[in-house]
Amino acid sequence: MPLTEIPSAGAAILGRLVEPNRPALSPETARAILGLGFGQVDRERMDELAAKSRIGSLTAAEQTEIEAYSRVGSLLGMLKSKARLSLRRHSKTNEKPEAE
Repeated sequence: MPLTEIPSAGAAILGRLVEPNRPALSPETARAILGLGFGQVDRERMDELAAKSRIGSLTAAEQTEIEAYSRVGSLLGMLKSKARLSLRRHSKTNEKPEAE
């Protein structure tokens, strides 16, 4: 399984959970989600694992770890996408009509 893929059943479940076509997050929640990200320690670990993966020297435990980072990153990406859509829709519904 490529590292950037979530097994199809998992992806389908996450898709239903996140409901990207129904951006119903409050602006505060959306902004909080957009503020989420990996910390320095995790970014350094992902870089280390990626380097080992490029040269083909990951252990089985490291392969499992890098796949976990990939799944969490994919979920975070989906949540951030929903947050951006929610903010965009919220700003459109709060726009004042132009005076004629």
